[in-house]
Order: sequence, then C-alpha cells, then structure tokens
Amino acid sequence: MTTTASDPTTEVELAIGGMTCASCAARIEKKLNRMDGVTATVNYATEKAKVSYGGDVSVQDLITTVEATGYTAQEPLREEEPESRDEHDELRPLRDRLITAVTLAVPVVAMAMIPALQFEYWQWLSLTLAAPVVTYAAWPFHKAAFTNLRHGAATMDTLISVGTSAAFIWSLWALFLGTAGEPGMTHPFELTIARGDGSGNIYLEAAAGVTAFILAGRYFEARSKRKAGAALKALLELGAKDVTVLGDDGRERTISVSELKVGTRFVVRPGEKIATDGTVVEGSSAVDASMLTGESVPIEVAQGDPVTGATINAGGRLVVQATRVGADTQLARMARLVEDAQNGKAAAQRLADRISAVFVPIVIALALGTLGFWLGNGAGTAAAFTAGVAVLIIACPCALGLATPTALMVGTGRGAQLGILIKGPEVLESTRKVDTIVLDKTGTVTTGRMTLLAVHTADNTDEAEVLRLAGALEHASEHPIARAVADGALEKLGSLPTPEDFANVPGLGVQGIVDGHAVLVGRERLLKEWAMALPTDLARAKSEAEASGRTAIAVAWDGEARAVLEVADAVKETSAEAIRRLRALGLTPILLTGDNRAVAEAVAREVGIAPEDVIAEVLPQDKADVVKRLQGEGRSVAMVGDGVNDAAALAQADLGLAMGTGTDAAIEAGDLTLVRGDLRVAADAIRLSRRTLGTIRSNLFWAFAYNVAALPLAAAGLLNPMIAGAAMAFSSVFVVGNSLRLRSFRAAD
Repeated sequence: MTTTASDPTTEVELAIGGMTCASCAARIEKKLNRMDGVTATVNYATEKAKVSYGGDVSVQDLITTVEATGYTAQEPLREEEPESRDEHDELRPLRDRLITAVTLAVPVVAMAMIPALQFEYWQWLSLTLAAPVVTYAAWPFHKAAFTNLRHGAATMDTLISVGTSAAFIWSLWALFLGTAGEPGMTHPFELTIARGDGSGNIYLEAAAGVTAFILAGRYFEARSKRKAGAALKALLELGAKDVTVLGDDGRERTISVSELKVGTRFVVRPGEKIATDGTVVEGSSAVDASMLTGESVPIEVAQGDPVTGATINAGGRLVVQATRVGADTQLARMARLVEDAQNGKAAAQRLADRISAVFVPIVIALALGTLGFWLGNGAGTAAAFTAGVAVLIIACPCALGLATPTALMVGTGRGAQLGILIKGPEVLESTRKVDTIVLDKTGTVTTGRMTLLAVHTADNTDEAEVLRLAGALEHASEHPIARAVADGALEKLGSLPTPEDFANVPGLGVQGIVDGHAVLVGRERLLKEWAMALPTDLARAKSEAEASGRTAIAVAWDGEARAVLEVADAVKETSAEAIRRLRALGLTPILLTGDNRAVAEAVAREVGIAPEDVIAEVLPQDKADVVKRLQGEGRSVAMVGDGVNDAAALAQADLGLAMGTGTDAAIEAGDLTLVRGDLRVAADAIRLSRRTLGTIRSNLFWAFAYNVAALPLAAAGLLNPMIAGAAMAFSSVFVVGNSLRLRSFRAAD
C-alpha cells in the first residue's frame, strides 16, 4: 500500500552499524525509500538513519530491511537504559587490527624498499609477515565485500578487498610458480609502467602497506568523528542525574531525575545542578548558565524567576517548582535541535551521495579497463596489474561522504556550546545570501520591560527622597510602569516603607500616604486635579522625555510637584555593539516595531540605525508583509524576533533568528535559535554558520579534487598501490581534520 498525505506518519531514528563509506549509507537510504510510505535519510558520519513511515510499516520492518541490505539497525538506547559499552571498547577491535597491521607491515615495506635488507629468502619472510595482515587485519574489508557481493552491491570495502587480495594472490603465484622465490632475486621498488613481464615481482608490501594505511585512516577517522560529535554528547550529559524533592510534609528525599513530575518542588543547594526547568518558589541565588547559553556572568534569581535545568546554583539554597520535565525541557529541546541539524543533508552533500552510490562500480570498471589497456599495449602483466590495483585502492568515496556531516557535527556542536542552535544544513546557505537583517524592537533590541531611566527633581528636592516616597507607593501597584519605578527605587535604596491608604486612580496614577506625606505619582492630569502644576524646569524635562519616546511620570507630595521620572523600555547594553558587528558582516539593519515613530527613532539613534531604516507603527499581523515587501525589492532578508507576533515574519524571512528567551512559537518558526537574549549572538550565529558552510565547501572541493587528480595518475601507472592506499586514507582524515578546526571558533569579544 502507498501512504497518502492524509495517512498518519511516525518518525524514528535508527542506529546503523556496519557502514564503512558513503556508498553504504546511499545503499541503505535507497532500500528504505523503496518501501511504501517510507522517507529516510541515512547519515554516514553520525551512523544514524532518520525515518518517517506510515501505513502498515513497523519499526521492525525497517530494521529487517536494513539487515537484509547487509547492515545492522536498532533504536538508540533511551536515557534510562545503561550503555552496553563505552566508545573505547567500540574502537578496540579496530585498534588491535591496526597495531597488528603496522607491526607486521613495516618490515615488509622496508625489505621491499631497501635492497640492503633483501637477504636470501627475504621474500618468504615477507610472505610470513604479510599473511596475517591481509587475512586477520584486513578481515573487516573482506567480510564486508563478501556481504555486499551476496546482495549484488559494491562499496569501498569491495575495492580494498579486491585490491589487497589481488596483490597478495599475485605474490603467491610469483613466489610458488614464478621466479620470485629464487635465491638472490631482488625486488626493485618501481613506480613506472616499463617493468617487462614482471613474473618475478611480488606485491606483498602493497597488500600489507595498503591494509595498514587504510586501517590507520579508518581508526583516526572514527576517533575524529567521535570528537566531532563530542559537543552534542556533552550537551546530553549536562543534566543532573538525581534530585532532592520536597514532600507535602516538608521532608526531603532523593529520587532519579526521570521520576520528576510537573509541579513537584525540589531543593537545589549551592554548587548543585538545577534538575529541570522550573520557577523559584523560595530563596535567592546566582545561577551559572554558561554551559547552556555561553554567558559567563551568573544570573541573579529570586522568588518567581524562571530557571533552566542543567544550570548550576552558584549561591544560596533554592526551592524550585518543576514546570517542564523530560523531553520538554530546554536542554532536551536544544539537544534535539542539534541532533536534527547533524542528521540533515545540504544539497551539495546529496549530490555527493548520488555520486558515491555509482562510484564503486565505475572504479571497478575503470580498473579493469586500465588492466586491459596496459596489457594491450604490451606493458607486461606486472605493470598492468600494478596500475589496475592502484586504481582500485586510490578511489575513495569516504571523503565525499564525510565532507558535509562532519562539518555539520562540529559546527552545530560548537554552536550549542555558545548558545547558538542551527536547525539544519539548508540554513547555512541562507546565511551566506542575506544582506538585510530586520530587528524586532521589543525584547530583541530593547529589554522588553519598562525601566526607570532618569529622575528630574525640582530645586531643593533630594533624589533619594523622591525614589523613597514614589517607589513605596508604586510598589503597591502591579502596573508595568509602577513596577519599573519600584524596582529602580529598590535597586538604589535597598528597602522601601509601606504606604497607607493606597488608591489606584484609573488611567491617571496612584495616591496614598507614605511616612505621613500625601503622595501622588502619575500623569500631569492627576496633579491638576489636586490644583498642582509642574514648575518650568520639570515641564521642560517632561516634554523632552516624551519627544524622545519615553514615558514621563510626575511626582508630588504635600501639595507640591517635586519631580518627573522617565520610564521606558531600555535598550540592551549590547545592542549598539551588535549592530556594528552585523554591519561588519555586510548586513543592513532595519528596526521594526509597533511603537510610534518617535519611540522607534529614539531607540534607533541609540543603537546606530539610520532613521530611514526604521519601520514603525506596524501591526503584529503585518510584520510578515513587511518582510515580504523587502524581499520583493530584491533583498535577502534575515529576521530577529522573540514574540508570538514575530513567528510569521520569522517563517517568511530567508533566515529566521529566534531569541531563545522568547516564545516557543518564535523558536519553532526560526532557523537559528539564540539561547541567550543578547543580540551580539546573532552576529556570532551568522559568522559560525558562514564558517561552517565554508568548511563544507572546502571539504567537498578537496574530496572531489582528490579523486579527479588521483584516478588518472593511478590509471597512468604513476602511483604504487601502497602510496595510493596512503593517499586514500589521508583524504578522509584530512576532511575530518579540516572540520575539527571549527572547534576553535570563538564568539567575538
């Protein structure tokens, strides 16, 4: 049956075993995609298959299909299941074979290359040393080649197995039936075609050396791949394992984090990790969130503040009520986003995969053609054989298969460490093209909360007294402007008196008695109702504040106007620097807001955005239309936002950057998530994405260039098979090593 669009689909991730090159991944992907209702992507570097399936297909059907192709598949272990073995154990068989191959191959190669070491019967010692290398050490290649043959397929292992086996069998024939075993015979290390019939030549050094080089390449490649994924593994291991919960009776008990439920209260002592996302219900402390956000400065939290799981309590004792657990936590969502990105494939990598799928049969045909060509031209059996084997050995689709995923693994992992989540490889291409970046004002360029910015006092009035009386009165109100005044007063004074006869005057302000003073705080109209007027200097301060887009609040007590307070949504301290960095990347910043133009232009001036690049008084539902209009002008647009009303614009933009401090809707709509609410991270995210894309492109270039240059040299008889094996192994290690350079990426100072 064929699954229709209306059929429900399920996603599963399978751990794939037995893949040795990109053509293996291409074969598995092709087999899975031939199943009805199945869409699969197989990643050679991460050794995982991401599969969507529906209809009558089950997970077991998927596993059976993979196994029928000659590989293994299983669902990854859940967090609560213990790992069956560590990564060192997984590498041990490969390391043991490598040690054996190197130990035995070195003297074989030395005797072949250095005539002084070629004592009587040296060929037989070479055979004795090379035999375990070609059989035991190279066994994984032979086993994989045989498995592929049973399924009518050919992979990189086929080339290695055929090449090394041919060299070994030829040597056996020469030793036992030719002249190579005669005492005193030498073995010239020749790299040219002119070798006569070569019946006495042996290629044990090629068989043993190629095996050792390729095993070395596989081993270092495997280790490098693990390093490439180390950031994600570290991210997954950040969370706490146990947690101390508070029962209804107030008693503490320790349970596993997996047993936590939403609403449970738990204790976090100084130095402990916060077990899960929650809200502080008791205590205050500084929280170190650097492992999640990249922000080195601890965050002060108190009752009512949200906290994130896996961050560290650096100060006092906290009691936290869990709001998200398990897969819903920010840490789990971050890990999921990073892993999804690492499993994705860029368009260039899909092309490389298609090439890898047909590469091996083409190489085998080319090797046979090379053999026939040199035989037909009278170059001799040995010369023709050397060229054919070199063609088999030099060809390597592994580098092509590793080019994109290793760079993605390292780039996305490094991004996660810096508080930057890249959703997938398609995002990288978008970062290269964007030339305009639209910035939502509230919560992105500004803090998103009202802040007390200035206090203007009348003659002979003390600023501290203004803050004490006005702050005390406003502290009794929940209005955002009142909270800004109260918080500003508390920050400077530390404590405030309690007001009496507090009353809220709708639309005008508040009034009450503080320390025996009749205090009014609010609009100028409130003062006029009590027959008070602002002095000239305060009236001027009020007018200037309002012209700058700020809110001006009058303060009076005992029948006299005493001060004007300026309150506004404050610009983040880092926003101006962020704008400079974005401009340095070749982007034109545009400020987008629903506020009036005066407010918007005041903010723009403060951060360095030109007035003509301010788009104000835009309704939330119209933000996406603004992005569409800019795109219609030929611009490639990035959008930075954090609210629900930004989600449509983020989705419409060529590149959406969602502030992780914002809403879930905005984060889901964005292509890049900035875990920290710092606009400078947007510039770092674009730099990292561009650097990762550049690494992918350089990897693909060298992988293609290697094969384009090496195959003709091998076919021309200019490469010894052993050197070909070394070059092939180096190409894969080079690609992975080039990707690992992304680990050194640093956020701009």
